[in-house]
Amino acid sequence: MNRAPCFLALGLCLAFSYQLSAEESLGGPFILSAVEDAKRTVDEAYKYSREESLSRVQKGSASPADVLRLLKQPARDTRSAVRAADYMDYTLTLIQQRAHHLHKRSLNVTDLLTPDELGTIARLTGCAARVRPPSCHLIPKINTYRTATSVCNNLKFPLRGASNTPFTRWLPPKYEDGFSQPRGWDPKRSYNGFLLPLVREVSNRILAASRVGNDQAFTFLLTIFGQWVDHDLTSTPMSPSIRSFSNGVNCETTCERISPCFPIPIPKEDPRFSQNTRCLPFMRSAPACKKGNNVREQINSLTAYLDVGQVYGSEDALARNLRDFTNNGGLLRINQRFKDGGRELLPFTTKAPNMCATRRKITNSSGLEEVPCFIAGDERVDENTGLTSLHTLFLREHNRLARALRQLNPHWNGETLYQEARKIMGGYHQVIIFRDYLKAIVGPNAFSRFLSKYPGYNEKVDPTIANVFATAAYRFAHLAIQPFIFRLDENYQEHTKFPSVPLHKAFFTPWRVVFEGGIDPLIRGLVGRPAKLNIQDQMMVDSLRDRLFQFTDHVALDLGALNMQRGRDHGIPGYNEWRRFCGLSQPKNLAQLARVLKNHSLAKRLLKLYGTPANIDVWLGGVAEPFVPGGRVGPLFACLIANQFQKIRQGDRLWWQNKDVFTIRQRASLASVSLARIICDNTGIRDVPRDPFLCRTRVFSYTKCNAIPAFDLRPWIQKRSDGNQTDISKFQFQNEILIQSGDRNIQDNEVK
Repeated sequence: MNRAPCFLALGLCLAFSYQLSAEESLGGPFILSAVEDAKRTVDEAYKYSREESLSRVQKGSASPADVLRLLKQPARDTRSAVRAADYMDYTLTLIQQRAHHLHKRSLNVTDLLTPDELGTIARLTGCAARVRPPSCHLIPKINTYRTATSVCNNLKFPLRGASNTPFTRWLPPKYEDGFSQPRGWDPKRSYNGFLLPLVREVSNRILAASRVGNDQAFTFLLTIFGQWVDHDLTSTPMSPSIRSFSNGVNCETTCERISPCFPIPIPKEDPRFSQNTRCLPFMRSAPACKKGNNVREQINSLTAYLDVGQVYGSEDALARNLRDFTNNGGLLRINQRFKDGGRELLPFTTKAPNMCATRRKITNSSGLEEVPCFIAGDERVDENTGLTSLHTLFLREHNRLARALRQLNPHWNGETLYQEARKIMGGYHQVIIFRDYLKAIVGPNAFSRFLSKYPGYNEKVDPTIANVFATAAYRFAHLAIQPFIFRLDENYQEHTKFPSVPLHKAFFTPWRVVFEGGIDPLIRGLVGRPAKLNIQDQMMVDSLRDRLFQFTDHVALDLGALNMQRGRDHGIPGYNEWRRFCGLSQPKNLAQLARVLKNHSLAKRLLKLYGTPANIDVWLGGVAEPFVPGGRVGPLFACLIANQFQKIRQGDRLWWQNKDVFTIRQRASLASVSLARIICDNTGIRDVPRDPFLCRTRVFSYTKCNAIPAFDLRPWIQKRSDGNQTDISKFQFQNEILIQSGDRNIQDNEVK
């Protein structure tokens, strides 16, 4: 056994020069012992938690809390990043506890350690490697294609916007102890003279919807597409441990607040829970390695760029795993066992535990087999079947593009075909999101202020996703979710064979896609039915508030309560501080809050719970505001969402409009992309609204697919190394519609 690294580490620790007085100096062995103990404790907790999770899923006894935690479990490189952060955090906790025991007085750990000592702890725990920027000049084609992780998008600040890095803060966090404890950790602590209310009680009194109002302007696709975009930008993994590092208590069997356990108390006389249910399990978000002080930050496992990471993956290993290397076609892997009317389906995962394998079985040579989850670039692909249908749609679109590019450029190899199709898909999404989606959300005023004209790339703009965006502002659409996943037939009527499914019966059910009509009925349901309208007295449907992830008789979760608890876990400041950040008024009393909300009764109920507007959880305050004109959020979230997308666009060196990313002709083609055409090209659907986000009556406003202009791929024809260019007249494209024209006869003549 080579002991050199151990002695070297010990030597480094012993070599420290301490800036404390002699009686307070901790000493190198003290620090090394804390690191080793922290690593052992964290590793044991991770191992126990994984084995326990596997056992529950295999026995079919996973609770809704298990499902949520497993859905948000860090995997692959994210898990390594979180493990390093847990090593670091728990090392500092042990040092503080032991120093307190030695000196019999309260000491801040940052007062005990020199910068050199903190740096060495970071190296020994692995955190130093996580924050070390890569060498961008070693990455091939860095100016042509995005890396999977988006490192080196910004060549001066290579980790900006990269996956597995911390969220940024637009306002400093408000932790109870100044660096880690969530708001509300101490239930007796007052804020602005008032106690914070229980989040479940707030949910009961403010969010409950007795009926559902339909949005007359926008389809349900707008809502699910928002979730699709969110899964391109943000994913906050939970702690991999279900038990406390400090005393080994299982978070699912205690109502004690002891990290990572931050349970949600149940109020007395709750209409859904019995007297025996005192709390809902809640695990804190995983920490992130960071430079500088020891204030807790959370990790974003995705990139901050609109790069369609939910299709391609945000880590190198996953990105490779999703590709089809059996040929040189640049394709993504597809399901080898099932088709959807001859069209491709997502591949099945081989990962355990398999949360989807609980409700439908398939027959194989050895008997019955459980239907696995699908796999895609984002772990949440199976969260609901509406979302699964979009994943399937864009998997097919990538493969359609790759095949078409191969016909146009037969000299391209598989890597070039993959990267060019991926690059086009990124351009697609950036156009659709900014041209068609965002204005409907933030309204024309915020859009004009933040998002109208592209100002060009600015390396000083940090696109990193803000904690408040991920935790609060971009969760607005939870109040626009219908209680059903709609499934419609060819005439956009309720499907007689595969009727619409209650939302709580569409969670993690890939078998519904495989065996119940594929994605066509689901896509028609998204474009042919309205979104739920967020009305102040009809906020969140019971499927989310009282039946979230309810597969068995276990107690289900409450999404509204989870959102507020997550904001407190992250130390997100209150409602008024964010109103101030956006240059909006900060209501101080009932009359002022009633004017902001345009609702005296709602303002009164909020103040009865919170005491003061300053204490209102920012997610709740944001979704309670009336819509801005032409939008689907209030003034606060319009500001925060538009601000974030402005930074995403301007801080992206590979944005589709940036010079030299695409040619002039390619940009012109991308600017005309149509989500309707993408639907037509990849499903059996034959008529759609021109803008699938807008509610329209089918009789007067739907368009036949053959009348919708196709995407023009001719600007991607590239001369071969011998100077010759592909003669497209030699190719029959077999329904791969490549050129843009409103006249089908012209298309056919040009292709032939």
